[in-house]
Amino acid sequence: MKEGQEIIEAGPADDLAFGRRNFGLFADISVRLSVEVGSTALKLSELMELAEGSVVELDRQAHELLDIMANGTLIAKGEVVTVNGRFGIRVVEVVANEAVPGAERRK
Repeated sequence: MKEGQEIIEAGPADDLAFGRRNFGLFADISVRLSVEVGSTALKLSELMELAEGSVVELDRQAHELLDIMANGTLIAKGEVVTVNGRFGIRVVEVVANEAVPGAERRK
């Protein structure tokens, strides 16, 4: 340590205050919000046979909540709603911050 420098010990309260104070730095960062209805695996030949009016069965039941992703990371579950004639999503459940078993990052 150089002369004239002092050691400052920070505790949990200081960390919390630091987080609140610097949250504004992130407020203007854009993230891509997407909703996954479901997925399926197809052979290339099956994909090439798709035509207008084709129906592809997905791996999710109609009553199940949809995955809400921010930049490919699962953040919540929700259900489809309509708002002024457009699709929307109502957040029903926010996923915990810790790793979610079975959740995977989408690219």
